[in-house]
Amino acid sequence: MTSSTTGSRLPDRRILFAVLLGVIPLSQFPIDVYTPAIPAMVREFGTTATLVQNSVSAYVLGMSIGLIPVGVVADARGRKPTLLVCLALLAAASIGIALTTDITLLLVLRFVQGLGGCACMVIVYAIAADTVRGRELTALSGWLGASWGLAPVIAPAIGGVLVQFVSWRGIFVLVAALAALAALAVWRLLPETLAPEKASPVRLLAVARVLRAALRRPLFVGLTLVFAAFASAQLLFGVVAPLLYETTLGLPPAAYGVIALLVGAANLGGELATGSLATRISSRALGFSALASFSAGAVVIAASGLFIGPDLVLITVGGMLVMLGCGALCPLAYGLALGLFERNLGLIGGLTSAACYLVVAVTMGAAAGLPDDTQTPLGLIYLGVGVVGTVLLAACLPRARTRSAQRDRRALG
Repeated sequence: MTSSTTGSRLPDRRILFAVLLGVIPLSQFPIDVYTPAIPAMVREFGTTATLVQNSVSAYVLGMSIGLIPVGVVADARGRKPTLLVCLALLAAASIGIALTTDITLLLVLRFVQGLGGCACMVIVYAIAADTVRGRELTALSGWLGASWGLAPVIAPAIGGVLVQFVSWRGIFVLVAALAALAALAVWRLLPETLAPEKASPVRLLAVARVLRAALRRPLFVGLTLVFAAFASAQLLFGVVAPLLYETTLGLPPAAYGVIALLVGAANLGGELATGSLATRISSRALGFSALASFSAGAVVIAASGLFIGPDLVLITVGGMLVMLGCGALCPLAYGLALGLFERNLGLIGGLTSAACYLVVAVTMGAAAGLPDDTQTPLGLIYLGVGVVGTVLLAACLPRARTRSAQRDRRALG
């Protein structure tokens, strides 16, 4: 592999991976860090909880719309310059949010934030696929997922402390500062990993052909749907939980941050499991083990809502089991989907992520209308996701009974 900044030498993988692990959480951090502030923002803006919750949907919609264009530009112009521009956009939008007093402008800026933040996912995974392949790529996807999963772990706790002792506006100042630090690290330390011979000029017809070919591959579509289903389930908890814990159960924001820390730690554990086990056990065994954890959590949440009512311990235990499963399944599906291709990795990663986050945006918009005094609807949705996930995983990760299945299994690592 060649690089525009390193000549014919391979980039130092330790430095490269360290930068990637530091950048990728910034795609998720702006979602999770401010969820404890939702009740306070409702009061300050004098608006409805639904409208403030839709600021999550605005961010996710910006991500989903930006992913494919950002991937295309990164395939044509290089990973590094594209990532730097998007980090600058993320920082600028965050400062704007910290200063605004208008809820409509906040929604617009959240959309712009999403446009910038999407690069922290799609370009990071493209760089990973530039550098490693096969099971090593699946394992690296797990480690990147674990770093990405630090956002749901630590961000709500940080946000809870800031909103209780400073202001919700300080949350977005922090996001801007982190984006600026990431841009500095990318500028100084990240090499360009796109080999010149693999650069793909921006041609709309060529882009359309690549997208059409990808969408005609059932395995790619199935893995993308797995990623979308469980990413939606993962983010859904962060939107519904603050009102359940803070409004219904009466916890202060900082206390909710501690609960979110526990739930996020379970999510991180699932991602670490994918990173450490992907090269040791089959994708099928890993995937269905994660699905079992997710399904158990869905049962706990749904049953407790139907028969007991809002309960801090049961909601938390159920949420941890759900997040453990999501944490393993999301990077597993993403890594396997990206590993099916050799070229146009920014575009393919953008397609996978865009499809996922369009589903997430719809889910978040619908979630804003869920009642905030019971966990029952959340549990029932999770049960439905578990059924869909079972069907998809059975189709995408079949037992190796035929030569064709064996070839698919080898391709999937």
